[in-house]
Amino acid sequence: MLRSLSIAGIVALAASCLVALGATAQAASSLPCDIYGSAGTPCVAAHSTIRALYSGYNGPLYQVRRADGALTDIGLLSPGGIANAAAQDSFCANTTCIINVIYDQSPRHNDLTIEGAGGAGAADVGAPANALPVSVGGHTAYGVEISSGMGYRDNSTSGVAVNGQPEGMYMVASSTHVNGGCCFDYGNAETNNQDTGNGHMDAVYLGLRCEFGGCNGPGPWVEADLENGLYQSNTGTNASDAGTGVIPYVTAMLSNNGQNHFALKRGNAQTGGLTTTYSGSEPTVKSGYSPMHQEGAIVLGTGGDNSNADVGSFFEGVMTAGVPSDAADNAVQANIVSAGYGGSNGVPGGTLTPGSSISLRATTSCCTTRYLRHYAGDAVTSVISSASPALDKADATWIVRRGLANNSCVSFESKNYPGDYLRHSNYQLHRQPFDGSVLMAQDATFCPATGNTGAYTSFQSNNYPGYDIRHYNSNVYIAHNGGSNPWDTPSLWAEDTTWEVTAPWA
Repeated sequence: MLRSLSIAGIVALAASCLVALGATAQAASSLPCDIYGSAGTPCVAAHSTIRALYSGYNGPLYQVRRADGALTDIGLLSPGGIANAAAQDSFCANTTCIINVIYDQSPRHNDLTIEGAGGAGAADVGAPANALPVSVGGHTAYGVEISSGMGYRDNSTSGVAVNGQPEGMYMVASSTHVNGGCCFDYGNAETNNQDTGNGHMDAVYLGLRCEFGGCNGPGPWVEADLENGLYQSNTGTNASDAGTGVIPYVTAMLSNNGQNHFALKRGNAQTGGLTTTYSGSEPTVKSGYSPMHQEGAIVLGTGGDNSNADVGSFFEGVMTAGVPSDAADNAVQANIVSAGYGGSNGVPGGTLTPGSSISLRATTSCCTTRYLRHYAGDAVTSVISSASPALDKADATWIVRRGLANNSCVSFESKNYPGDYLRHSNYQLHRQPFDGSVLMAQDATFCPATGNTGAYTSFQSNNYPGYDIRHYNSNVYIAHNGGSNPWDTPSLWAEDTTWEVTAPWA
């Protein structure tokens, strides 16, 4: 029930939120926590390494810790705007950083720190700070790339629902970086890092885990982690929900009145509205959920007992006091879409400037219609044209990033798999999520130079000097002229290692 804003007002608010952020950082008139607060369900937690979630917020978003132990806070370009990623780039230049703290933007100050040991997992480590660049609102910012053994938590919170109180929550995540491990959650959890029983959690989950069997479709699914069960409905599974499909940015929502009803919603965080996949009673296949027994901790990236075998990508999320209205949720989704996740960051396409989207065209006479793309995780070349399917065009589009291991070079992030990079392993190139390791940073860094034919561009491996990116029999390798592997053959070596940097297909 709306208490302080009419439904018409909420709808108008949603429409106003559809005005996208411009090329310079600027605050939207109402951001998610403004919307929820005006609707009578204020945020009690607001976490994002990407942007402000209140129009008036001008504090730090997160803290990074450098390899030498030095710390710095990363704030905003302007009040209510986008993260100042350049401050992180400068502080972490030519070394490594992890995300040490994710600050709560709400007045409750429920900050998330790296999670300690729990009943199902050893103490976690922080996510690498540069693993998940994202273009949003005309700028580049960094999300939180969770790999197994990473997680964040606050066991001593203020204002978060306990003992059957009503609440809502959402997170913007990605369905391209998921697995079936337990459990990529954001929300309410136990205060002692242990499994204390059914109903002691109330967190939204995104992933491939199907605990009750018989799930519909391939997933990934938005589910409710209510402890000792990931629920798509009161029976566990949901025959009408085939999952989100593989899309770069997902809005995942959960609300729970704490007594007899919970609801799940999902949406594409880049376009469109929300779909309610379930709205009904608390779980009926097990007891202990009606009423709920939430304890009020906040967890990100793991289960309540620090089950940390999961992977996931986190961009923003909030928790509310009370169950938000549908109108407020819809307005928040409209604002998320207006933020411009995955859009242009203002850098001209087709250049090797970090932030630019590009495609790479083969220049060998046989293959000038072929472009470097990923397919089933491997790098290959395929014929791409204006008539090609949208998926093929997206697979053949890369975002130029500062070299993960060398700021003077470049790395190539997949356009449609945020946080996945082109890297070599056993000489062959693949698309893989950045795990924060020094080895992958090296393997995913390439140094551009004048093409080996004297035109266009060649890309030398940062950690294998003399080895350039080469296409050979439709696959892609790092190759050394006259080396011992078949793809090292001198025949057409200069041509096969020369690429034209073009405007992006997607």
